[in-house]
Amino acid sequence: MKITKRLSDLTVMSTDQLQDELLKLKKEQFNLRFQKATGQLENTARVTELRKDIARIKTLQRSKTVAASA
Repeated sequence: MKITKRLSDLTVMSTDQLQDELLKLKKEQFNLRFQKATGQLENTARVTELRKDIARIKTLQRSKTVAASA
């Protein structure tokens, strides 16, 4: 349920909005990696969620560029 809601939110975004969201998620991913290295990370599942969200955004960006060029 949560994934489909997140995906529907992402599909209505423009490419610029997707790029901004991707940048935000990558910054969060960096911060989580830093927390993990220093032993301060509490929610380890968030790392996996972030990786999957980043992959979703990249997939949507790619599909939108292919659709635009076709």
